Amino acid sequence: MIRTVFFTDLPTAQAELITHCAPAEFAVEIHSSSLPDAEKIALLSEAEFLILFPGRLSDTVLESAPHLRLIQLVSAGFEQMNLDLCKKLAIPVANNGGTNAIDVAEHVLALSLGLYRRLIDLDRSVRSGQWDAISLGAQTQTIYGKTLGIVGFGHIGQRVARLFSALGAELLYSDPTPAEAGLCTALSIRPLPLDQLLAAADIVTLHVPLMDSTRRLIGPAQLSRMKRNALLINTSRGPVIDEAALYQALSAGHIAGAALDVFATEPCPADHPLLGLPNVLLSPHAAGVTRDTWARRGAFVFANLQRVWAGHPPEAKI
Repeated sequence: MIRTVFFTDLPTAQAELITHCAPAEFAVEIHSSSLPDAEKIALLSEAEFLILFPGRLSDTVLESAPHLRLIQLVSAGFEQMNLDLCKKLAIPVANNGGTNAIDVAEHVLALSLGLYRRLIDLDRSVRSGQWDAISLGAQTQTIYGKTLGIVGFGHIGQRVARLFSALGAELLYSDPTPAEAGLCTALSIRPLPLDQLLAAADIVTLHVPLMDSTRRLIGPAQLSRMKRNALLINTSRGPVIDEAALYQALSAGHIAGAALDVFATEPCPADHPLLGLPNVLLSPHAAGVTRDTWARRGAFVFANLQRVWAGHPPEAKI
């Protein structure tokens, strides 16, 4: 049997949706991510594969896992892993290969429509006995004919592009790595430098990993370039946005609205200034964790483990 350890904060039922995808030859043990390091070290002493959700592990534990062939993240983000140490120890690390792209992209669409169609306000008006379709409807907008700017054009950004293309949006993207010409042609999307994209887009959606180069990627200078009627959507990582600058831009009307699934501090503090603004739509880092996502992620996780066990390099290696 191939000994595999899964450290996770997921409830047992959700964790088992992932481990149910394990082939018979994998003996998978599920343990809490909050175990002390000493217990983790003991569990990993003979393990050949490690699965993590969330993707964090102390250096002490990493240095005490002599047989690991792969650390497989169930998440897309890798900012909590010491990748330099993993490289030094010759332990490859892989993320989820974009298996949550469907979930996050649909959430981006839901947030955009939630703001454009003012769904919370419309629901509240009906519940309070107000029924004024013409005046309330006149305050809503369509995605059709708008320009969507996608910052970060990986798995999720590409899935977002497909959804918004179907609704008749014009598409732009900004990414240090140019997309394949055939993909750009198929999606009718064109690249722009970030500053130009911010100035042109009606909706800006962020899909970048959290790294030194993306921390506070959107700050006062970037927000000042956006249209006054623009929306900013963030389902990537909270620190990608300077939240104080965003609050100023929203409260002063320099941009029309924002939808945030992620925050610099999570859980979001109850007294966070952004929570008091009427032009902000919020969700609790839930974009990628639909009921349907776990089996999809699990299938990728164990296909990747099988690939490495067979002597091939992992997919989605970071």
